Amino acid sequence: MTKELEESLELSVDWNKLSKAVSASDGLVPVAVQDINTNELILIAYINETAFRESIRKKMLILWSSSRNELWIKGKTSGNTFDLLEAYINCEQNSFLFKVSPKKKGICHTKNKNGEPRNCYYRQINFDTLALKNIDL
Repeated sequence: MTKELEESLELSVDWNKLSKAVSASDGLVPVAVQDINTNELILIAYINETAFRESIRKKMLILWSSSRNELWIKGKTSGNTFDLLEAYINCEQNSFLFKVSPKKKGICHTKNKNGEPRNCYYRQINFDTLALKNIDL
């Protein structure tokens, strides 16, 4: 099912993701992750206080996995880890922006047709039809 969702060209938004994430763990806030080299937004995820403190201490992208309900060192299994170079908080102190430097190209667990990891925003929405177009085949 997940693979179908990740490669589908049909818009199928999980409108309940935030409520599921909040119920899975206490004290989550969103974090936008930006590649410091390209300024590209590469991921939106969640972070709790423990993950935040570990990220700062290790200067590494560590998040909270709402699906696995555990700390998530991004890229630990693939080797695509990320150095945390800068961290910002928004005006209401309820979300973060992390600027990272990837050890390798791409952040997503999905891969393009060449087997390379890509960034998570690889499908563009057509405004007229709401159809999706894969821009990183």
